[in-house]
This record gives sequence, structure tokens and C-alpha cells, in this order.
Amino acid sequence: MTAASDESRASGLAFDPWDPAFVADPYPAFAELRARGRVLYYEPSDQWLVPHHADVSALLRDRRLGRTYQHRFTHEEFGRTPPPPEHEPFHTLNDHGMLDLEPPDHTRIRRLVSKAFTPRTVERLRPYVRALADDLVSRLVAAGGGDLLTDVAEPLPVAVIAEMLGIPESDRAPLRPWSAEICGMYELNPSAETAAKAVRASLDFSEYLRTLIAARRKDPGDDLISGLIAAHDEDDDRLTEQEMISTCVLLLNAGHEATVNATANGWLALFRHPGHLAALRADHSLVPSAVEELMRYDTPLQLFERWVLDEIEIDGTTLPRGAEVALLFGSANHDPAVFTDPERLDLTRRDNPHISFSAGIHYCIGAPLARIELAASMTALLERAPTLRLAAEPERRPNFVMRGLTGLRVEL
Repeated sequence: MTAASDESRASGLAFDPWDPAFVADPYPAFAELRARGRVLYYEPSDQWLVPHHADVSALLRDRRLGRTYQHRFTHEEFGRTPPPPEHEPFHTLNDHGMLDLEPPDHTRIRRLVSKAFTPRTVERLRPYVRALADDLVSRLVAAGGGDLLTDVAEPLPVAVIAEMLGIPESDRAPLRPWSAEICGMYELNPSAETAAKAVRASLDFSEYLRTLIAARRKDPGDDLISGLIAAHDEDDDRLTEQEMISTCVLLLNAGHEATVNATANGWLALFRHPGHLAALRADHSLVPSAVEELMRYDTPLQLFERWVLDEIEIDGTTLPRGAEVALLFGSANHDPAVFTDPERLDLTRRDNPHISFSAGIHYCIGAPLARIELAASMTALLERAPTLRLAAEPERRPNFVMRGLTGLRVEL
């Protein structure tokens, strides 16, 4: 069937990305979705929801789906309305980054970026990350507490990516606001105001990077932008200026949004499970498995969108070309078919194939760095703030796709 039958519709469920109660705790609604079926049509966003781990994992690797369709079809051929002309700066920036490209462009850009973003580059940052985490936590301790989100979770990954890119400290203040405004466009059905802010931030961020890239061409340094300029393959293929700009923005946005939210979500989960927090404080060797479990337990990126490029059937339901699929990472990470007792926080969980970093060709290139950052901030807080506790009940951001908090007040 190509139309959504009553059985394949998500109507009548608690799934509602714009409901604060759902945003506060979407996991019961995900359980309802999984019980209802493997794919369900959700009319408010005109998407097919995929809630099961096996399907999400498989579809992330299925070439019949893509992050874009413009490498094969025009908007009109695909049955889609082109974006408004006034949104063009955002789409120019977004559409040249590898997250929203498909082969062969994705393959070429990722190969070139990987030449600059090497495991050695990431590993070389480990002492810097740890020292920065220690310094941020020490300031929090000296103040007797504060906002864990703005005092530790945000500045750490932003500074690390900025350091990698070679962005001077004096220029870093706008990075987080630019990122937040651009990422607003990844929510479901963004408003006109959200789009206008994203366009403005896209223009400002692009112009800043264009100037910085020009400076690095004249005076290369030991930084990622200089590496991206120098990167080439055996055919001397190189990144265009727009590809470099889009790559830098992607590395900053993806390189800290998930880490910030994983840190805040993770510590809130620990505060609400004092026995687990006590065990972690008693045994810091649990940090690596705790990082993985906390990313599974309260997933920072809840939804990843894909377009159906070639008709595909899921459990008897045919999704036609032009349909949009919403892969529900948060639901997949709580699927009892894969995770034993998935609603239980288990910092020692050994079998933990969460998909918080995606999978397939779009697997997060920054995952190793994110793990270093999350482990560094957690270790610093365990060592330097062993009496840290929640000082006020936090509020959730109204966003569903990028799950996070507006703040996390703590005290010693």
C-alpha cells in the first residue's frame, strides 16, 4: 500500500513533538509507536516514523534513502516545493556540507576532510581537552556552583572545535549563537522567525569563515582550516571555498551540539539516580561505559531525516519516492529487542549498540572527539566536584529533534 492506512497512522498516540509534556519525556510515546508497528505515517510533519532499532539501523545504510535528493531529481521532479528564495543563504551553507550530501559528492568531501581530520589530530587534542575541562570545573567549584550547561557543557566543545579550526579566542563569542540559530532549522516545521535567524547566522558565519580561510591561504598554520586548504587526492581534487565553509560550520555545529546536550542530559540523569552517581564517584573506571549508556538513555539527537529516493517497502507498507522518513534515534535506543531493560539506567551495560552517532556513510566523523570531551568533563566533575548536586529543577528546551536543557543549576 502507498497511502497511510488506519493501522499505519500515528494518530491517537502521545507522539507530539510540539507538546511540552512529550518533549519532557518522549520515551513512553516511543514505546507506543514500537507497539503500533514498524513504520507509521505522521500527518503534521508529513513523515513516516520509524521507531525500531533494527529498521533505523538498516535504513541508515540503505542507499534507496538519502539525506538529499537533488543529486538525482529537481524539487519539482521529486514532488517537493522549492524552498523560498529568502532561505537561499541557509541552504547554500547546509547543502554543501557532507551531512546533507550523497555519493559521489559525499564520498569525495568526506575523503578530503578525513585527510585533515585524522585520528592523530584528534588524539593530539586529548591533553588540551582534559586541561580545559579541569579549568572549567575548577572555576565552577571556586564559585560554589553555577550553571553546569553554560559554565562547563557549552564552553568545552566550542573551545575545542574552535581550537582545531584555528579560530582566535577573541573571535569565539558568536560561534555558539550562530550555531544555535542555524540548528533551529533542523527542528520539525520551523517558524518564519526561526528561518530568518538561521539565514542571518548563515550569512554572518560564512562571511567570517571566508575571511579566515583567505588569511590561512596566505599564512597557513597548524590548524584544521589550513589542513582543509591543503587536502587533496591523487587527482589533485580539492575542496571548494564553499565546501570548506560548509565543512567548518558542520564541524562546529555537529561537533558541539550533541556533546553539550549529552553532557547536560547525562548529568541530569545521574542526579536523578543518586545510587548510580555514587557508584561512578567510587569507581572512575566506569566513565567510558557511563558515557555510552548516558548517550543511549537520553539521546541528544532524537530524529534523523531521510528522503525516499527509490520506492521501498517496510513491513507491507510501501513508501513511495518523494516520501520523507523520520528515523527515531531515541526510540531505537530504547528498543527492548536490542537492549535488556532499556528504561533502566545501567552504567555498566556491556552490550550497548546505541545509534546516537548515526551509522552508515553519515556516521559522525567527530565521534572519537566527542567521546574524549564527554569523558574529560565527567572525570573532571567527579574528581574536582565530588559533592556536586542539583540546585534547581531544570527546564527542557522546547525543541524535540535536538534534545537538551535551557540550564542545569548545580551547587556543592
